[in-house]
Amino acid sequence: MSSPPDSAPADDTSPVDSGRGSFLRRALALFALGLLGIAALGVTVATQLGTTPSPPGVDLPLPLLVVASLIPNTLLLLVAVVVGTYCAPRAGFRSHVDERVARGTPVRSNLRPELPTAVVVGLAVGIGIVGLDAVAALFVPEVAQLQRGGGTPSVGALLATVPLRFLYGGIVEELLLRWGFVSLLVYLAWRVLGTGVGPSERVVWTGILVAAVAFGLGHLPALLGTADSLGIPVSAGLVARTVLLNAVGGVAFGWLFWRKSLEAAMVGHAASHVALVGSSLLVILL
Repeated sequence: MSSPPDSAPADDTSPVDSGRGSFLRRALALFALGLLGIAALGVTVATQLGTTPSPPGVDLPLPLLVVASLIPNTLLLLVAVVVGTYCAPRAGFRSHVDERVARGTPVRSNLRPELPTAVVVGLAVGIGIVGLDAVAALFVPEVAQLQRGGGTPSVGALLATVPLRFLYGGIVEELLLRWGFVSLLVYLAWRVLGTGVGPSERVVWTGILVAAVAFGLGHLPALLGTADSLGIPVSAGLVARTVLLNAVGGVAFGWLFWRKSLEAAMVGHAASHVALVGSSLLVILL
């Protein structure tokens, strides 16, 4: 079995989610955690909408526009939490928050031993992304154009992105991609392939890699919009760079999710943004 002893797959009669009430409480606990990230996204959206004119024909108060813009993300979060609450324990993945609601086990003491690994992995991811982006700019002209065209933000503008990076990126994206998507892929593959008492390492790695690449592909619409606004042609190299840089984090956080916990992946994700914000601050100040 590929999973560590403390995250062994549960069968369909596991007490982890015996009873509808227990399942709902576990899902709601993780959904509430994700709402922190949705709130951070709402603040960012409100700031953006408050500084841009309303689209033609749209005459709604700012609070209603913000709420309407958050509905798709909130629904997607809800679906991912429900799917993950069912699939993750069965596939051998764990969440300390989930186990706290299901079994009463403490979150802090169980997460504490995982923190050093999560922080080191996250910082390494952030530094690696910065380094890879610098290397890509040497070989792909469009990447260098994109970096120059984006300009250098002010310290205040950069720091204003921190809540969104930590809370939406660190919490919501991990609930969507690891707890929901990876768990679903691994659970279904395990059931279809019948690889024994738990998913094989090949099945788990496949799920992690597929989710990581999907995350990278999900950034292409933003790339296309930015490139179009700056008049930069979208080359194969630019697309590959965007997918690769985002997939690197997905692989690392997927490994943390697999070998440690959902919360370790969240900490690692947040730590990667510490390195990214820190490198941007150095560029601004130096």
